[in-house]
Amino acid sequence: MSLSRSFLQQFCRTGTASLRNTTKEYRSQIVPKCQVCRHISQTTRRCNRQPVDDPNWTSIIDNPPDLVRAGGKKHGPGLIVLALIPITAFALGTWQVQRLGWKSELMAKFEDRLVRDPLPLPPYIDPSAINEFDYRRVYATGHLRHDQEMLIGPRLHDGKDGYLVITPLEREGKGTTVLVNRGWIPKEFKDHKKRPDGLPTGVVTVEGLLREPWKKNMFTPANSPSTKEFYFPDVEQMAQITGSQPVWIEETMEPDLIVSWDRAARGIPIGRAAEVNLRNNHAQYIFTWYALAAATSVMLWMVIKKPPRDISRRVRHNKEWS
Repeated sequence: MSLSRSFLQQFCRTGTASLRNTTKEYRSQIVPKCQVCRHISQTTRRCNRQPVDDPNWTSIIDNPPDLVRAGGKKHGPGLIVLALIPITAFALGTWQVQRLGWKSELMAKFEDRLVRDPLPLPPYIDPSAINEFDYRRVYATGHLRHDQEMLIGPRLHDGKDGYLVITPLEREGKGTTVLVNRGWIPKEFKDHKKRPDGLPTGVVTVEGLLREPWKKNMFTPANSPSTKEFYFPDVEQMAQITGSQPVWIEETMEPDLIVSWDRAARGIPIGRAAEVNLRNNHAQYIFTWYALAAATSVMLWMVIKKPPRDISRRVRHNKEWS
């Protein structure tokens, strides 16, 4: 029994040794040895030279970097448009300051004319001289030509629709007739036969303001004298139709609510108040334009100073590095 076991152990050792020799010979036949690889594998690894070994090397601590932006900003034409807005708004605000000064002086001049005593209207008036007497109180005596009456409208008065009554005032002497704006009437009294109380006869004296001819805007339709439809007071046209001088007088009355109601109910024209009714909104325009200039200037500054959205556009750079 022991003899058989010894024999088996000796056989296994012999077989294993022969198997190893056979495998080694087989590998040498298939994969030949590479002399280059063998040389590299037998060579010891060399250490690379480090930057600190250079005596001229400078560390990041000794030479701190500068933060710069790479690529630059490209705003395009939008930035130019945005820059023009505050400049334009500031220019318009400055222009409105000049307009405010001009309008204030003009209104002060008209107010000074209103406080003076009324003047008798001369028989003949030079149309070019009316500008020097605009808003001047005058009075004239004559006969009202109701047969040549003209209505301008529609016109609103206290929220009600109506017309302005324009009647030539015929004075003594040939060619002395002038146009009188007698005031406003409700639209139900368009036909003068329905308002006998508003058609005075005989010699009358009209007191009012001497005014320059009105200017037509682009949205007002043209007058139609053939159908007696007038939308704005074209003084030259009306003077030719009635054979009058191109002189425009606006009849005035003391502001009184009860009297105005009574006149409106009877069809008597409601005259205007003797006051300057020029609009002066230039102070509001100044605030609006200057506020817009300030707001858009802040917006422009925010756009220019706005940091880049992409963090990759911010890099570290130092021009002294090599």
